[in-house]
Amino acid sequence: MKQDLPWLEDVVRAKPKQRVPVVLTREETAALLRELDGTPQLVAVLLYGSGLRLFEAMQLRVKDIDFSANQIVVRCGKGGKDRRTMLPARAIPALREQIEFVRRQHEQDVARGAGYVALPDAMSVRTRAPRA
Repeated sequence: MKQDLPWLEDVVRAKPKQRVPVVLTREETAALLRELDGTPQLVAVLLYGSGLRLFEAMQLRVKDIDFSANQIVVRCGKGGKDRRTMLPARAIPALREQIEFVRRQHEQDVARGAGYVALPDAMSVRTRAPRA
């Protein structure tokens, strides 16, 4: 068409719509958490109270939890970065129980000849903790 459209210069693009996130009220959150129990409740409390993403909660290891500082270390979170977040006080008793339960379960597995994982040769001969 090759026509000059000078009026087009004054046209402003529409701004993209911003969605307002749907957030549960405190009462709704409390009611939801009351409906859960056991490990699912512990995970939900961690997600809500510490701001963990679901995948981050599933990847947590005992060494990532600092009870003395009430912090959780998130390793390789979004963007591949490490970060620290708060450990919710409400999660501490259930988290300690879960760690103790898994420790006892591991000891029972080892006693019956299981509970080990295959490690690369160099890792399997290590007998002392690495230096800090």
